[in-house]
Amino acid sequence: MARLTVEDCLKVVGDSNRFNLIHLAVQRVKQHRQGEPFLVEGKNKEVVMTLREIASGKVTMENIDSISSVSDDTALAQELAAAEENPA
Repeated sequence: MARLTVEDCLKVVGDSNRFNLIHLAVQRVKQHRQGEPFLVEGKNKEVVMTLREIASGKVTMENIDSISSVSDDTALAQELAAAEENPA
């Protein structure tokens, strides 16, 4: 995929509402930050890679919760460990 547009992503999301696209992308970026691997190949930044996943149809509103292999307990443990290392 040489060029990625918001319109490409909106076609896959199936809605002309950009808010839904942003919500989906934010959820997926949070999963990546918790250690979830990308579902597409590339060397772009995190946000672009997430949009590529959405444009390819591998990440949708229907499957966003089921594609996460990192459990909520693991994510919570990581956050607590980070907070202990860097007390405010």
